[in-house]
Amino acid sequence: MGRISVTESITLDGVMQGLGRPDEDTRGGFTHGGWGDGYQDHVSMQFMSEGLSGEGVMLFGRRTYEDVLAYWTAATEPNPFTDYLTHVRKYVVSRSSTTELSFPNSTLLHGDARRTVHRLKEETDSSITILGSGELVRALQEVGLVDEYVLQIHPIVLGSGTPLFGASDRRNLTLQRSVTTTTGVIIAHYAVDGQVDRSVDLPA
Repeated sequence: MGRISVTESITLDGVMQGLGRPDEDTRGGFTHGGWGDGYQDHVSMQFMSEGLSGEGVMLFGRRTYEDVLAYWTAATEPNPFTDYLTHVRKYVVSRSSTTELSFPNSTLLHGDARRTVHRLKEETDSSITILGSGELVRALQEVGLVDEYVLQIHPIVLGSGTPLFGASDRRNLTLQRSVTTTTGVIIAHYAVDGQVDRSVDLPA
């Protein structure tokens, strides 16, 4: 069975919305887009590139898939992400069976995310990495499908915006590793303790 690892950049008050640029995600009237600008350094790049060295697959919500892949496949400067994101096997969750996937090595999982991802997790022995995709993450953590988190915690308090963690049962986490970047970002890798997959109890 595969393990699901969620990689997210968040603020100190837990906001994950609109990290990259002002127009990235303005839902709910969010006006703080691009809050992550200026916090990337060689420490964070090294940490993130380590995660690209092993085998595994990636899992996206549709919005994040389109945004992330469009950005990195258009990047002109050398970086460790473009080639990896292009060639890795990607699974994209969507409620619609007609969703078009524009990038290579992409497979659509349409329907209820909790059921389709539960099936994917059972059918693979690979690690399954989620980037961003907050709505998807909240649905999966609600039914106990997330096994670990890699959080880049930025020293910012926004006071508004969509949080990574929604309403769900208590989860105890065990810190596996942490590093602090030169810009004050804490990168923390947590394992979820005593995870119980409750997606099998979903109504048909």
